[in-house]
Amino acid sequence: MANLRSSKKDIRRSERRKERNSQQKATIRTFAKNILKSLKAGNKEEAQTLFSNYASLVDKAAKKNIIHKKNADRKKSRMALRITAVKI
Repeated sequence: MANLRSSKKDIRRSERRKERNSQQKATIRTFAKNILKSLKAGNKEEAQTLFSNYASLVDKAAKKNIIHKKNADRKKSRMALRITAVKI
């Protein structure tokens, strides 16, 4: 346990940041699942609109260093490949 007042404050701050970051990661995973569900249902147009929001969220997370930039690029690339692979 921290003894210094500033150390205690730093622990509280890191807990708040951890919670915020995990919420943002969960939102990204939820969007990915929704895109895959719409692709499974055969709704490619809906998947493309969801993908634009997904890409925006992933880019914002990378900008804030929640995920690595190359991780964000990989996520977007793989999801785009899945969307384009679906035949209408």
